[in-house]
Amino acid sequence: MLYQICNGAVRFAAETVLEHINFEIRNKEKIAVVGRNGCGKTTLLKLIAGEVELSKRDSDEDIYIARAGKPVIGYLKQNAFEDDSLTMEQEVRKAFSELLAMKAEMERLVVLMEKENEEAAVSRYVRLEERFAYLGGYSFEKEYEIVIKKLGFSPEDKQKKLSEFSGGQQTKIAFARMLLSKPDILLLDEPTNHLDMATISWLEGYLKDYDRAVVIVSHDRMFLDRVVDVVYEIEYKTAVRYPGNYSAFVERKRLNWEKQQKDYELQQKEIERLQTLVERFKNKPTKVAMTRSKLKQIEHMVKIDAPARYDLKSFHADFQPARESVTDVLRAAQLRIGYDRPLAEVTLEQKKGQKIGIIGDNGSGKSTLLRTLTGQLEPLGGSFAFGDRVDIGYFEQQMAQYTSDKTVLEDFWEEFPDLKRLEVRSWLGAFLFGQEEVFKKIDMLSGGEKVRLALAKIFRRLPNYLILDEPTNHMDIVGKESLEAMLKAYPGSVLFVSHDRYFVKEIADSLLVFENGTVNFYPFGYEQYWEKLQADEKERQDQQADGKPGKLQPVGKNIGVSAKDRSPEKAKNSSPEKAGDAPAAAAPEPLKNAADRKGYNPGKEEAKRKRRLERLEMLIAQKEEELAAYQAQLKEPSIQSDYEKLMELEALCTAADEQLEALMMEWEESGCY
Repeated sequence: MLYQICNGAVRFAAETVLEHINFEIRNKEKIAVVGRNGCGKTTLLKLIAGEVELSKRDSDEDIYIARAGKPVIGYLKQNAFEDDSLTMEQEVRKAFSELLAMKAEMERLVVLMEKENEEAAVSRYVRLEERFAYLGGYSFEKEYEIVIKKLGFSPEDKQKKLSEFSGGQQTKIAFARMLLSKPDILLLDEPTNHLDMATISWLEGYLKDYDRAVVIVSHDRMFLDRVVDVVYEIEYKTAVRYPGNYSAFVERKRLNWEKQQKDYELQQKEIERLQTLVERFKNKPTKVAMTRSKLKQIEHMVKIDAPARYDLKSFHADFQPARESVTDVLRAAQLRIGYDRPLAEVTLEQKKGQKIGIIGDNGSGKSTLLRTLTGQLEPLGGSFAFGDRVDIGYFEQQMAQYTSDKTVLEDFWEEFPDLKRLEVRSWLGAFLFGQEEVFKKIDMLSGGEKVRLALAKIFRRLPNYLILDEPTNHMDIVGKESLEAMLKAYPGSVLFVSHDRYFVKEIADSLLVFENGTVNFYPFGYEQYWEKLQADEKERQDQQADGKPGKLQPVGKNIGVSAKDRSPEKAKNSSPEKAGDAPAAAAPEPLKNAADRKGYNPGKEEAKRKRRLERLEMLIAQKEEELAAYQAQLKEPSIQSDYEKLMELEALCTAADEQLEALMMEWEESGCY
């Protein structure tokens, strides 16, 4: 165990942010921390980094933080540099201060050992050399060059002063320094912000191969899927650990919730059945022992709680465009875009209902294209035109910085004065502005809240063509999933820019890619595009190995991959479902009224009735044992980890419970009291 928090809690004044937190970092784990905006993810990172302390509590529980040795913890802070007059190279190479000092000491020891073979010098050199190698001392210069290049800096940038870089570039410089310092525990808060797709792809491989622990807070689901092997979810102020990547976490959480719900419903049904029996027979002298037994059975049950509801509160808008557009919604022919010089040239045709994702490196012209299409920039050449009856709804990144001293209600109503108050409140409520939130000042809203307000206005205009520039910035994962659901159901056309590859994968049916100085259109989605890139890269490497120049595959190559059925083979022999092979005992046919039969013999019929009751009581006891056995198997870890077996076993429980109910009804109707 490298690091552990036990029963931790963090409070700021009277507000509890985290409580009952149990968190572990084991060896070289890559851990994701996920949850809604404001749930305490960044607070947890600060707690690990030592910037926040555990709150004291009046409790008998052990509350502590434990560390194995003295692990070095690296945390990417968003504050300014101590000295922004330093060059980028000087700042980044601070990461190697220990290595450079060790290198100098090793060189001194080599000289000393050459002069006189001192045992102490040899011993110190060996220890230093081991540490030097562990910290990457023989490869740090090469790694420095790779990291700088991959983060988008040129050789000329190395000598520029820190003050000359933008805020986003300064963040990347701080990021480079921290990566190269190689801490034992690397804490990353939204590391993919300000990075383009190519850089994110490189970072995924870097972190996957990083031979130390990493803890990541990120809303980039594809990044988490490709990097992490453990997920902690913070929900309702506490954290739950799930093995696997993000997709595995989503599936496991769903299965756990469904299992707990089924277990809860099954137990509640059993309690109701037992209580019904007690109520029926509690006043019958011959059944006192039986009713006491059933009450004890209820009392000794380990009660199962109903599962907590998912914290899935998010916005939604189920709307249809006010009118339909024509089939050809956009045509661009050799459209040159840029400011003082062309950044790119675009030729594109978009049809009604088509959803085109625009991806590419930072600064390649993606947002510039959208600004040109919406009239904010003049084209530098070529032409473009929208089709008839095309009604545009445009979201731009700057909307997250919108300022106003109006309230949310005033601001929205001012744009839609014809709406009634109830309609305004209802529409804003769909975007999570309800109750008191509508009276918040615009200037007091977070970036995510401003994005929601902007989308509420855009969708209220009922456009049939959406142009969206990075709409998922400032959104948590649930918010992204909500927007994805809306856009999937949206019957209109969409043209959007996004660095969120998962979002692009879910929405885009075709891609416009700014790559290698050109703009290419691909008539397929992101998964096929990624497969094409991988295939092209493999062919390039193969050709280089053969001494031939690399050649990329043509755009139209069919690279679709069909999924295979990986359903696990059902367990055999002693598996729980084996119990379902034998037909369950059917409930006996109810006894007929003896008075309706000829040759009625009261004594003989009474003896037959008693035998039948004895038989019923035996069947009831057997069925109760069978049900108890099934319920015991449900608690076995091997069953709980096998969803297919779990479902089959719960079906057997339900069937046994229904058969038991039928037997009990017959027992009662047969005159048992």
